[in-house]
Amino acid sequence: MTLLDVRDLAVRYDTPHGVSQALDGASLTVAAGELVAVVGESGSGKSTLGMAVLGLLPASAQRVAGDLLVDGSSVFGLAPAELRGLRRTRLGLVLQDAAGSLDPTRRIGRQLAEHLDRPGHAAVLSRLEQVRLPDVERVARSYPHQLSGGMAQRVAIAIALARSPGLLVADEPTAALDTEIKHDVLRLLADSCRERRTALLVLTHDLTGIAAYCTRLVVMYGGRVVETGPPEEVLERPRHPYTRGLLHAVPGQETVGGTLRSIAGSPPVLTGPSAGCAFAPRCEFRIDRCGGVRPEPSDDAARVLCHRDGELDAVVTLHEAPEVSR
Repeated sequence: MTLLDVRDLAVRYDTPHGVSQALDGASLTVAAGELVAVVGESGSGKSTLGMAVLGLLPASAQRVAGDLLVDGSSVFGLAPAELRGLRRTRLGLVLQDAAGSLDPTRRIGRQLAEHLDRPGHAAVLSRLEQVRLPDVERVARSYPHQLSGGMAQRVAIAIALARSPGLLVADEPTAALDTEIKHDVLRLLADSCRERRTALLVLTHDLTGIAAYCTRLVVMYGGRVVETGPPEEVLERPRHPYTRGLLHAVPGQETVGGTLRSIAGSPPVLTGPSAGCAFAPRCEFRIDRCGGVRPEPSDDAARVLCHRDGELDAVVTLHEAPEVSR
């Protein structure tokens, strides 16, 4: 069953400096219970996609084409009351700054209780235990500033999952955490969503770090999905030159005495639909048609957006890439 269906969605922002096109025909589906990670550089369109799913695009954003459906209903066609109901019952959100998303003037227990159907003290403690917090009595009595970053993020996850939503959107949920805590939080997110059959959409820069916890990787660039597939396939045999470039730039994958290979140039700032492939100016494999002809997705499940798909030897061996667990 398809829970989320993004169909050639194009979104642009009206800014004091002119028009900025954040999404340029993005397409993506997420099935019930699926764990999907959307990866890409800043400016690739990840956050705009996540906010569109939740119906939280700012007033400066304008949908110019396409649609986005949750449970078969267009988010853009819902009345405000219907949209609030959808967020309350079917959607959840975990932000990068967990502590900042909590009310600093209220105790954790009271904040969590507001999101429970049966908000008793025992239910609050049970939810805190489910996100593997120690000394849940103390946590329930605490204010957000009395918690560490990892503990605050676990509380945010408990709140987001309180009503067992069909889809949880996590926007850079571990960016402010150190490496050890980061993997604990990602594992918790994945395990909690599996237990509840909740679909998870993680928006992140960390291509290899998220691979062990998701069932599908989605790579975005220039407001479009340029490649998608199971983590092991994307990591071991990337087919889009941008995915290949991201993998070459992962710290720890360089040879002894070698250096990381960064992607030359900067992500595009689009003011309208890209005439050709948005990655062409930075691509070492570009040909003449890349600059003027928009690539269409391949016919297979990977939906690779590249004119040269099938021509390039894009096999990359990552000796220290994380194992993909199931």
